[in-house]
This record gives sequence, structure tokens and C-alpha cells, in this order.
Amino acid sequence: MRVLVIGGAGYIGSHVVADLLRAGHQVRIFDNMSTGRPENIFPDAEFVHGDILNVSALTTALTGVDAVIHLAAKKAVGESMADPAKYAINNISGTLNILNAMAEVGVRYFVFSSSAAVYGMPDVSVIDETCPTNPINFYGFTKLEIERFLGWYDRLKGIRFIALRYFNAVGYDVDGRVRGLEQNPQNLLPIIMEVAVGMRPKMCIFGRDYPTPDGTCIRDYIHVSDLADAHTRALAYLENGGESRILNLGTGQGHSVLAMVQETERLLGRPIAHEFTERRPGDPAILTARADEARRVLGWVPTHSDLETIITSTWRVYHR
Repeated sequence: MRVLVIGGAGYIGSHVVADLLRAGHQVRIFDNMSTGRPENIFPDAEFVHGDILNVSALTTALTGVDAVIHLAAKKAVGESMADPAKYAINNISGTLNILNAMAEVGVRYFVFSSSAAVYGMPDVSVIDETCPTNPINFYGFTKLEIERFLGWYDRLKGIRFIALRYFNAVGYDVDGRVRGLEQNPQNLLPIIMEVAVGMRPKMCIFGRDYPTPDGTCIRDYIHVSDLADAHTRALAYLENGGESRILNLGTGQGHSVLAMVQETERLLGRPIAHEFTERRPGDPAILTARADEARRVLGWVPTHSDLETIITSTWRVYHR
């Protein structure tokens, strides 16, 4: 297939591009490089510098492609609560621009990078796709609104989609093909690594009074190469006539923030300076996935998401 990967120079996007190329697809990357890295652009992929708020550029980039994978979202929970307009414009308006341009050009397959943040603070510790959606931060709200739009665009415009609700993406390509570090990372493991290599003096753990065994948040960490594999499988599913679906991507196992810090200290043999601070608004205590549907529908099984692989694959990129 000819695939447009929007946000394909970013952290997750570059891993998706690598997996698509491995599977023999033709890839065009569309990225405004606000967080993308030039070293993450594969020479076997075509690159178009553009922004999803520019409808004309989007329409041109979509010409001649069969499918779109959309990963170009603002994603920092705290920032979304402080600056909701930024997230509404980029995440919601930007995605509507993509869908409208797809309808105009005639592209009918869409894979969307959604988020477990749509669930908010569920009453269960392991979440499947039937759990109620009730986001507690504006970032999660934007993802849920986009999923609702996708249902209408399927019905009205014939754009079939897979929305993949990621839990926590971590790790780096186990074959070393992706080397570009995230810019201004907001996620846990890159921050841990920046402390480990001396890029920052210490890290903050937000809250130690959650109802968890060690008082810190518990999350389901999924290796980014496993996420990338799910995107490739989602395209194959749509190409083979599959109906639109929303699927969780996770391992079903949770690890606390403090446990991630301690396991990194053990594997690297060095301390990770940290301090405890107040909770961040919009952070639920526990988010872990039940991803049985992704296994059943896509044949997807995560194979790289053990903590040792997650941490050591990240360390190889940061420890230069």
C-alpha cells in the first residue's frame, strides 16, 4: 500500500515508518518537524514538510496514497489542562482537516493514534474497550471527540478506520534503526534517561499518595516496536475488508512510576536522582489494558514489552 504517515518523523511515527517499510509498503511522511527529528526520516520514505492545519498542503500530500496513519497530536496532559485551545486547534481541528481532505481526494483507510486517556479514572484496574469513557484531562477529551468524529465519517464518507488506544509507549527500536531523541520529553522513561546521562540533575515523581502499593501511579508500558507492528496489522485488516474498530494496545501488566525508576537503577547500575512532588491534575492512579480484541482481530501479540527490553533499548540510544 501507499501510506501517508502524518507525524512520521516523531518518536512513535518513525517506528511505524520503519515497520511499514519492513513490510514492503511505500511510505510518504508528512511532518511539521515541531517534535520530529531529521535523523528519524528514513531515506526509503518520501518526506513532505507540512502541517495538518494547512489544508492545501494536506490535500497535495494525500494525492496518490491509499491510507493514512495519523500520529500528529499534542500529547502533554498537564499542558492540555493549562492551554486547551492549543489542543483543540491541533488535535481536533487538525484531524478534521485530515478527514475532510481524505474525503475530497478519495482515501478510504485511516489508522488513528488514540489514547487510554479516553477512559479517565475507571472503576476497574484492567480496562477493555467496553469500559465507560470519561476523560479527566483535556488531552483525553480531544482523543475521544476524534473517535466520535471517526464514527460519523465512516457512516457519511465511507472512511473506514482503526483507532488504537495506546497505553504508555516506551522503548526504542531493538534493531537500532531509530536514533533520534525526543525533544522536550514529557513521558517517564525519557526523563529517567536524561537524569541517567546527566542531561538533567533530577526528576520529579508527581504524587506518592495514590491508592497503589508504593503510592505512585501505575501504568501499562508497551514497547514502541510492538505499537508499530499493530499499525501495520491494522492497515492489512482494513485493506482486507475489515470494519471500523476501536482497539486497546497494552500488555495487561502495570508497573508503578517508582518501580520503573528502581528497575532502571538496577539495570544500569547507577542512581536516578528523584524527588516526590504534588500530584499533577488529570493523572489517574492506575491504567492497565486488556488487549484481547487486538490479539483476536489483528493477530497482534507484543513481543518486546518486558521491562528489561524496554529499558535497555532506550539506554542504547541515550548512552552515546
